[in-house]
Amino acid sequence: MLELDADVLVIGGGPAGSTIATLLARRGWRVTLAEKERHPRFHIGESLLPMNVPIFERLGVLEQVRAIGVRKLGADFPATNTRGYNVFSFSRTLEPCSDYAFQVRRAELDELLFRQAAASGVHTLEGTRIERVEFDRDGATAEWRATATESGTEPGQRTLRAAYVVDASGRDTLLAAQLGLKRRHSRHQSAALFAHFSGVARRPGEDAGNISIYRFAHGWIWVIPLPGDCTSIGAVCWPEYLRQRTGSQQEFLLRTLADVPALRERLRTARVTGHLQATGNYSYLSRRICGPRWVMVGDAYAFLDPIFSTGVYLAMHGAERAAEVVDGALRAPRRERSLQRHYAREVRRGLALLSWFICRFTSPVMASLFADPRNLLRVEEAMISMLAGDVFRRNGVRWRLAIFRQIYRLACLGQLPQALASRRLRRRQAQLSIPSGSGA
Repeated sequence: MLELDADVLVIGGGPAGSTIATLLARRGWRVTLAEKERHPRFHIGESLLPMNVPIFERLGVLEQVRAIGVRKLGADFPATNTRGYNVFSFSRTLEPCSDYAFQVRRAELDELLFRQAAASGVHTLEGTRIERVEFDRDGATAEWRATATESGTEPGQRTLRAAYVVDASGRDTLLAAQLGLKRRHSRHQSAALFAHFSGVARRPGEDAGNISIYRFAHGWIWVIPLPGDCTSIGAVCWPEYLRQRTGSQQEFLLRTLADVPALRERLRTARVTGHLQATGNYSYLSRRICGPRWVMVGDAYAFLDPIFSTGVYLAMHGAERAAEVVDGALRAPRRERSLQRHYAREVRRGLALLSWFICRFTSPVMASLFADPRNLLRVEEAMISMLAGDVFRRNGVRWRLAIFRQIYRLACLGQLPQALASRRLRRRQAQLSIPSGSGA
């Protein structure tokens, strides 16, 4: 048997990796946490959920997060009222939870969580890329390469031996790619173009810190207020729209934002200040989330369209649950399969619930339901609970969301004749070569 360098190797120093590393170190395990870059490093995904708050408290970092964040009391979506939007306030969840969250610069949050892991006894490595992991009867051997000089270590390939491996590598999806498990989401493919802006008008009063969501013909847009005069704005677009892009990325993004009248008003004095980036192939899922002596957490397993800002919460919640799997499996190896089975079932159930809404969010029916919500049987409160991240507790949210799905289906049936008529008209216009909107 080869000597172990660590009981647990955690790959990836984002919220998922730092959280599980901290929890396992506190349970007495020797944990090595390897991050390919050096903190602080830019990352998208700046809007957090109320269900993150108790996790921060359990990690002992809540006040530190509060100090770097903008208080977020809800989310707003377009409506036809006098304001032009509805606010879904987190104070109106179905069951009690935190009534606020934060908007944060991820570079600051991720470094905070990474340093907390080190303070909890985790052996942390930065500038260390894990390139491959090989499993055997007694554990795993990871091949790693220093991507930058780390404590005097010259760049070069090394190996590290551990009893258990946690893949928290995010969209690198190390194990999913190595094992051939990754697949694109069958119903939702998109890409994003985003940047940081100054001079963006914020909502009035206590809603100033809320995230705003806008729909447009080719996708949706986020507006996230960050500390200082900084706002993160991004457009999530369908691939066919991005293929029409002309000019620079910045010109294309600004044209896209200007096409939304309500948003154009908020951008009168705005200008791009940095972090202009594009990313593609947004949504994916792995066929497995765990196996003998390994488990995936967060984006390493699946990534959903970020419309409901669930990324960091799903990562940290999954990390807490996966910590129980790893701890239990190391103490009693015969329990591993049972622990992994329960973990996989919970994660997939939450993802399936969110995915149903995400895949339909830009539809006219969903836009109408969000613009004019009803609280029959407390369904609206269940929707707000979902927006707060409350998709795992057994508290009545799930069956009320099932009612909402039936309401959605009935509304779709109600619009079916209109949709068919519109389709026939477009087909006839095409046959006659008459442009839409010509008045003919």
